[in-house]
Amino acid sequence: MGVNLPAFQTLVDAHWRDVARLAHALAGPVDGDDVAQQAWTQALAAYPSLRSAGNLRAWLLTITHRCAMDVHRSRGRRPVPHDDPASLASVPLTDGPDATLPHEPLWALVARLPERQRHAVVLKYVGDLDHPRIALALGCSPAMSRRLVSDALATLRKELP
Repeated sequence: MGVNLPAFQTLVDAHWRDVARLAHALAGPVDGDDVAQQAWTQALAAYPSLRSAGNLRAWLLTITHRCAMDVHRSRGRRPVPHDDPASLASVPLTDGPDATLPHEPLWALVARLPERQRHAVVLKYVGDLDHPRIALALGCSPAMSRRLVSDALATLRKELP
């Protein structure tokens, strides 16, 4: 039993504004166009296997919503650019009253590491720098930056409950 679907271009012509508006509303002006494009790409891939032609607009907007949520989830995993990555090494890691770090017990252990190991760990995992850039920031070789991070992680593994 086949479904009588309109040509995909007809669907695009009828609903492209709705998809674009929702994408921009949910993802913002920076990512809105990418979300809309991703939604259309996913819709095109799924279109031949649709089992119902009822309310195609809602189907498109659902895909757009899911694409926007994917963008929001990925933002949490994206590194944040920083003008001076070396300054990240001096991020306070104490458990003071204004500390709002996730996993505070872990960061309390990081704060007790020797200074160079602490800086290397922060640059690696907070600054998301590779070892050559960590080495540049700390004034050492990439091999030494790897060693600092490795030693710090070994210490943290021993001290973690």
